[in-house]
Amino acid sequence: MPKILSVRSVNDYAQYVGAAELHPHVCVIHYDELEHCRHSLNNYGVYGLFLLEESPYELKYGQGQYSYLPGSLLSVAPGQIGGLEDNGEIIHISGWAVLFDRQLLIGTALEQRIKDYRFFSYYESEALRTEPEERRTLIRCFEMLRQELLCKQDDTHQNSILVSYLLLILEYCGRFYERQLKTESSVSGDLLKRFDLLLHDYYERGLQRDYGLPTVKYCARKLCFSPSYFGELIRQNSGMNAAAVIRSFVMRRAGLLLARGQSVSSAAECLGFVYPQHFARMFKKHYGCPPSEYRTKLG
Repeated sequence: MPKILSVRSVNDYAQYVGAAELHPHVCVIHYDELEHCRHSLNNYGVYGLFLLEESPYELKYGQGQYSYLPGSLLSVAPGQIGGLEDNGEIIHISGWAVLFDRQLLIGTALEQRIKDYRFFSYYESEALRTEPEERRTLIRCFEMLRQELLCKQDDTHQNSILVSYLLLILEYCGRFYERQLKTESSVSGDLLKRFDLLLHDYYERGLQRDYGLPTVKYCARKLCFSPSYFGELIRQNSGMNAAAVIRSFVMRRAGLLLARGQSVSSAAECLGFVYPQHFARMFKKHYGCPPSEYRTKLG
């Protein structure tokens, strides 16, 4: 079994890496200042942002591996796992980390807003790749947040100030995330074509006989994206979600099979439906009539 560090509070991680514990619900770490940092594979019970300037290590990130790129911003949310298992090695990385917990957000606007930051849903292999000026902006925000923590005011205003800084940081991350999506959508202009070819290949290889209908997860993995990020790119390129694109492809194929004289049950089986009733419901929703009626109209 791998050794996993349970990060139930922000200071569980601060204690592990030898950073100062400045607040029970917020932690800001400048890795450059640490003397005896070690690897850790973390099970997060808190939110975290990790801005890495230098780290020559391949990290576990969600269910896959993340190969480091300079200036990457990794985001984690409660329930996610990331890092690299401790092997006793003293390591040296450059960058920053900000961790905060749900308790700090209770009753604030950020408590409602946090679900809208889609970069926290990264769970496979992507991270936010920041530009130099974007990194400088984030670092200035991290420094201001840490300065507020160092003041140790502990008055009625401090939590509001801390939440405001966190909101500012997350809004910047949201801007950078949208920029990355637009950039990758333009660079990946052939994504929809590759998606379509992958679906054709799925049926040409007869994979539906063993695995049923093609899924977003399968297509995302084959095209080297996580499902959530793949879905964002497809929506940017097509205006539809990835599942809808798959359904449209399957229904076009269904129409062709029926036009070639196949029975409804045979078409359903050829497409990978377990139950003909499921096929009939999807077909009627797409074409506006049951497949049997559609087949009759074709003569």
